[in-house]
Amino acid sequence: MNKRTFLKKFLTIGVAAAPGASALSQLFANVEHIPVNDLAADQDFWLKIRQGYRLKSDYINLENGYYCFLPQETLKHFVEHVKEVNYQGSWYMRTVQFQNKDAAAARLAEIAGCDPEELIITRNTTESLDMVIMGKDWQAGDEAVMAEQDYGAMLNQFKLAEKRYEVVKKIISVPNHPRSDDEIVELYASAITSKTKLLMVCHMINITGQILPVRKICDMAHSKGVEVLVDGAHAFGHFQFNIRDLDCDYYGSSLHKWLSVPLGAGMLYVKKGKVDNVWPLLAEDERDPNDIHALNHTGTHPVHTDLAINNAIDYHNAIGAERKEARLRYLQSYWTSRVRNVPGVVVNTPEDSNRYCAIGNVGIEGMSPHDFAKTLLEKYNIYTVAIDSANVHGCRICPNLYTTTDELDVLVKACKELAKA
Repeated sequence: MNKRTFLKKFLTIGVAAAPGASALSQLFANVEHIPVNDLAADQDFWLKIRQGYRLKSDYINLENGYYCFLPQETLKHFVEHVKEVNYQGSWYMRTVQFQNKDAAAARLAEIAGCDPEELIITRNTTESLDMVIMGKDWQAGDEAVMAEQDYGAMLNQFKLAEKRYEVVKKIISVPNHPRSDDEIVELYASAITSKTKLLMVCHMINITGQILPVRKICDMAHSKGVEVLVDGAHAFGHFQFNIRDLDCDYYGSSLHKWLSVPLGAGMLYVKKGKVDNVWPLLAEDERDPNDIHALNHTGTHPVHTDLAINNAIDYHNAIGAERKEARLRYLQSYWTSRVRNVPGVVVNTPEDSNRYCAIGNVGIEGMSPHDFAKTLLEKYNIYTVAIDSANVHGCRICPNLYTTTDELDVLVKACKELAKA
């Protein structure tokens, strides 16, 4: 096999829809006439999607926020990529791995709504955002604005910047049930001073699932000369948006969450013209100062994961972003609407449908989140995660496409029974 043939082969791995993805497309073609919101509530239809997953019968998995495991079709391709890269060995690594990575990044950029020159594949959200946080030219006394509801790894990175560069952290608290977008924007605005250099904001708060008005926050921050870093760990592949419409400066996400890519892949968006504002995490060869690849040196890494991004995108596209979002919103609304007004049950996620998608958070008055999670698992066979910080006290509930309403009925039953106890 000559290099040209090999290159062509690997550049197209996973790009053309696999047979399973084609079958999925045909399944949806049969229901193309059904409005997406009606289809979202069609339990028989989504049971067919569920058949494409290998699920443990030990418990009901409502903790897909950490890692949305792969449907079998994507997993099958991933295993083949592992075998093929192992078969080709150093030859693959020294020839086409970077072209393949760029090809996958270009497809991600198409979904994200940005130019391929503005996006790179990283290992996860933490790497993406930490690269920006520690890559700024901080001076002693510079300020950074963030929320106590932000992800712990990012807050810890700002603590490191505080120790290393004497950065001043300005921390606000986002209400679980805001009255309006303006209330949230004003909270962030109130923390900005003439010394503020960077504002970090979650697109979707990971512990409650609340979607924040990122564009309005960006507009406000930019009017004050402040750059905005967006934590999109739970947004990409979850609900529809366009990075250009957000007008943020930097955006990081994890692909192993709602896009269901194998572990080890994330992405970083840097607005055109701003790459030179960030020091790389690891040194790269000399490049144009605004070539985003200057930020993308990671050394030898699991390149088969990069290849599987294509297969995950195939699956995502076959489902359809609009249908996927509608189903995920339906599942969240299905269970929260049944417990919101139950005495003793506390829902920590906004009721406004513009402020949530799949993720919700619920607590029981007088019961610690730890005990709630333990009881859900031991008594009701529901696996989830306890959250007991940042004004959020409950369990995070993260269904996925394969989740059934029967499973959510068990959660509703548990909440009602525990609230009466």
